[in-house]
Amino acid sequence: MRMSAAILVLALLGGCTTSPPAAAPQTPDEATAQDSCGAARFRHLMGAPADQIDRAALPPRTRIITPGMMVTQDFSPQRLNIFVGVDGKVGSLRCF
Repeated sequence: MRMSAAILVLALLGGCTTSPPAAAPQTPDEATAQDSCGAARFRHLMGAPADQIDRAALPPRTRIITPGMMVTQDFSPQRLNIFVGVDGKVGSLRCF
């Protein structure tokens, strides 16, 4: 009985060591789906000083998130989130 339990445990642990499958390249439709907030239109902001962003030109509900800033964790794929680095410049754009 102990031998079969040990074999079962080893078999289960062996399944845990497999590597994840490689990610398939994105199709244009998949890339568009991930850009549900229109972040691609605002790529020109990357590296720009955050204090010079024209907020009137941004979509409604856009958040400019600075280091240490508290934000809600609700998921809204249509909301543009602009992340600012410690240097005060736009570091990334994400939809959530």
